[in-house]
Amino acid sequence: MLTPAECADSPQLPALLAALAQPPGAVVCDKAYDTNNVLKVIANQHAAAAIPPKSSRLDQRAYDRNLYADRNKIERFFGRLKEARGFATRYEKTAVSFLATAHLLAALDWMR
Repeated sequence: MLTPAECADSPQLPALLAALAQPPGAVVCDKAYDTNNVLKVIANQHAAAAIPPKSSRLDQRAYDRNLYADRNKIERFFGRLKEARGFATRYEKTAVSFLATAHLLAALDWMR
């Protein structure tokens, strides 16, 4: 899902999970997703939440640190995509052309 830059990503998670053909076994996110609403949506999917708790949370939940460490692979992938200046600064005006650029860059990255 493509959202405006000033929009938070976590409200989009319920719709993304609902669109999956099968429920996920686990959901791996950063601390920005550590909200009661997100955790409730993940629990309703019968999935494990690999989300580190915010330091301000009174109830510090346990999470799978090994699974969370795999999130680094996704962050590195998006870092490689953003090496393309047009993608990083979003020169494309429409969501369709931006998505096409993302697909092209992902295919080029895969072929490396």
